[in-house]
Amino acid sequence: MTGQLVDCARAQDIKLTGGCGPLQQLTKRVLESALEGESTGHLGYEKRDKPGAGSGNSRDGTRSKTVITEVGPVEVDVPRDREGSFEPQIMRRR
Repeated sequence: MTGQLVDCARAQDIKLTGGCGPLQQLTKRVLESALEGESTGHLGYEKRDKPGAGSGNSRDGTRSKTVITEVGPVEVDVPRDREGSFEPQIMRRR
């Protein structure tokens, strides 16, 4: 499948890296998925799960962060919690 994506990108003269290239988009999705999993583990309930409502600490949107990766800079939406106690392990703060 990866070979097909590369062939398709070359045929359409699409750059794989830089700007909104497919590798940046894939990296963004993988990182955001991992961050969401970390947030779920921290809060103790799944996103949009009813038992999480009114549990004290809850999800509170996201903040944007630019991460420098091997495929170039990627803007990632990092989940936040109301108490501000969520500390991502996959992308630690400076």
